[in-house]
Amino acid sequence: MSPSAGGLVVFLLSVQVIQSQDGWRVNYLKTDVCALKGSTVYISCDITHPPGIDPSDIKDRFWFTKEKDGEPVDLGTDSEYSGRVTYVCYSDSCYLTITDVRESDSAEYKLTFMTNKPGEKYTGSPGVTLSVTGLQVQVRRSDSTWLELTCHSSCVLSDHPEYDWFKNEENIKTGSSLLVSSGSTDRYSCDLRGSWDNGSPAVYGPQRPSVSVSPSAVMLEGDSVTLTCSTDANPAANYTWYKEHEDSPRASGQNFTITDFTAEHSGNYYCEAQNEMGRSNSTLLRIPSSGKSHSFFCSLTHYINNPAKEVTHRVTRRPLSET
Repeated sequence: MSPSAGGLVVFLLSVQVIQSQDGWRVNYLKTDVCALKGSTVYISCDITHPPGIDPSDIKDRFWFTKEKDGEPVDLGTDSEYSGRVTYVCYSDSCYLTITDVRESDSAEYKLTFMTNKPGEKYTGSPGVTLSVTGLQVQVRRSDSTWLELTCHSSCVLSDHPEYDWFKNEENIKTGSSLLVSSGSTDRYSCDLRGSWDNGSPAVYGPQRPSVSVSPSAVMLEGDSVTLTCSTDANPAANYTWYKEHEDSPRASGQNFTITDFTAEHSGNYYCEAQNEMGRSNSTLLRIPSSGKSHSFFCSLTHYINNPAKEVTHRVTRRPLSET
């Protein structure tokens, strides 16, 4: 096969032709379109008509994705596309432009039209499948020191897409992937080369976690206490709780609840936040030594029109601290 013939085969494979309807055909120049969220999409087609038909016989051409009561709904009247779609049609071709595409725009787009012959209408089916994707940075550990970042989309944007890489919003490289050191708290993101407004969310390791305890008063034996850890990280961090000078973790998860508090639970605690980019430890959180609750009884006798009526009150005193 000659190079020119090979090129022709590729072109033909990229064209979708509806089954002939009385000699009418719609040829979509692309049948599958992958677009970045927020970008502009162009969809086009050519119309083939039977011999002896004048192109001016074609009328009421519009694009649609939905039907109502079995009839196509003009995309130009759909509130979800308000201000974002334009049509340009010539004698035997039509073009659809969608700006600021959203993931909800992912659908099959078809052209339909009528002729000047009463009741005669045609739809180019199957149509063009639009897939709208965002970019995500995927993290893979290369070794104990390095991480490999790749830019990922849910559909194929082009045969060999190239990406711009950003460190703390500064462009640092163009390429399919990026190597970064493990444990870095810098923020890395990617964008399709030449596109500056549709980049991925940044990935970064956990910032130093903050910790808190509830209730904040000194714990008494038998009480319940909850320790909470939080941090800013993407991907989201996992949490592990440790007690100072212990190698084995006490718990995992953002919250660590100790029930039936005893003196053994007193001490310093910290949490470790970890994701694919790195890890970070919180400062120590002090849980004071527990106190013991004390109760005493007092009888308060008073007389209100009934000398025999005695009212007894029980009072429980809980110390602020006791070691």
